[in-house]
Amino acid sequence: MSSQVHVAEHAISVAAPVGVVYGLLADPLRWPVLFPSYVHVERIDGDGFRELLHLWDMTSDGPRALHVRRHLHPHTRTVETERIEPLTQQVTGRGVWRVTPGRGGDSVLTLRRELGPSPFPVPSAGAGEAAQVLDTEVRARLDEVRAVAERWERLDELLLAFSDSVHTNGPPELVYDFLQRVEDWPDLVPHIEWTEVSTDAPGVQIVDIDSTAWDGGDTVTSGAVRLCFPAAGYIVHKDVVPPEILAGHTVQWSLLPDSSGLTAVCTHSVMLREEALVSFLGAGATLTDARHEVRTGLGQASAEILGLAKWHAESALRRVG
Repeated sequence: MSSQVHVAEHAISVAAPVGVVYGLLADPLRWPVLFPSYVHVERIDGDGFRELLHLWDMTSDGPRALHVRRHLHPHTRTVETERIEPLTQQVTGRGVWRVTPGRGGDSVLTLRRELGPSPFPVPSAGAGEAAQVLDTEVRARLDEVRAVAERWERLDELLLAFSDSVHTNGPPELVYDFLQRVEDWPDLVPHIEWTEVSTDAPGVQIVDIDSTAWDGGDTVTSGAVRLCFPAAGYIVHKDVVPPEILAGHTVQWSLLPDSSGLTAVCTHSVMLREEALVSFLGAGATLTDARHEVRTGLGQASAEILGLAKWHAESALRRVG
């Protein structure tokens, strides 16, 4: 086992109040739509000051799942973290976020990360690479938070969440099967032109998609990570290469059984890219225009998929009957 411990610490100035910056750090369930590197976050346990998260993020090697134990100190605007390997429950790293007042109402955001000893032999060249990766990750995380925090005065206009749903009497397994088999969508869903899917890990789909633009115009290319949880009846979709107008986009497909059948729900969470307004909608476009266009376009697409999933499940029942 390597006994080396790598430490990286950096600080940046953020043109936002300390309360805004700390608020972004304290609300991890919003991270996937706010920050490019996070795919999905679930709170396993917590009381507002101590919490345990199940977190999926993007690394150079693809999606990574880990547990993160956090201790929040709102009075000092500090968050202490421990990374835990889910299978072994070994602490693999620690970190501290700190937000302090800067000049003229700005903030200073500091992140210190400590990468713990590896349980496997690590050659000196590999150790040096690990230290560089850690340093790069710390700088990237700081830049992500700054990019969002400095939009704080317009964040309510940039963020948008909405759901579409359909009720069906079809078997949940067949509805879920349709939603999961994204590799078959080009033959089944009219607005999907092409997909390429790889599944390097169980339940994790890496997807490239070509789809018809919302206005029926040019083809739109996007890339996504999908996390599939069949036992729990939901699928999480995070755009890692979103369409131009979307700075962040996550989707959750959920199956909700009830006394009369099943409701399939598609929930979108979006952060708009303000600088793409003109190229997306033309001169004079506003965020209100973009919110309407995105809601309409994404809603039509998800409603089409939900309707086809319902038909897929109910037509199987009719064939059996």
